[in-house]
Amino acid sequence: MSASVEIVSFGYLHDAPPAAHLTIDLRHHFRDPHVAPELRYMTADDAPVRTAVLNTPGITDLVAATARAVAAFASGPSAGTVVVADGCAGGRHRAPTFARALAACLRAAGHSVSVSHRDMGKDVVQR
Repeated sequence: MSASVEIVSFGYLHDAPPAAHLTIDLRHHFRDPHVAPELRYMTADDAPVRTAVLNTPGITDLVAATARAVAAFASGPSAGTVVVADGCAGGRHRAPTFARALAACLRAAGHSVSVSHRDMGKDVVQR
């Protein structure tokens, strides 16, 4: 069954998570590119950031598990757009990379997917 899916990446340090059926918190279990000075001012638009995030153990398993959860929501009796929010600290590295990987997985499964990055364009949070 195909579904309409909206994915929103965000940073917890900027504002509260957006309303969603599923909210994935990437802050504590996946390496943060922010700690690497050469990656800190880059975003998920930059290949080194995407490589660092996607090579973190467990991230591809989480993408697959989230895709299965989306399919479960989509098969429910009140099928509508399934909203997934995924967040990291600043919203520039892990969350948008994860969102794009999830979108690719869901599109490959035949779902209609939109992706937005609420905080990727914001300034780096100094911490």
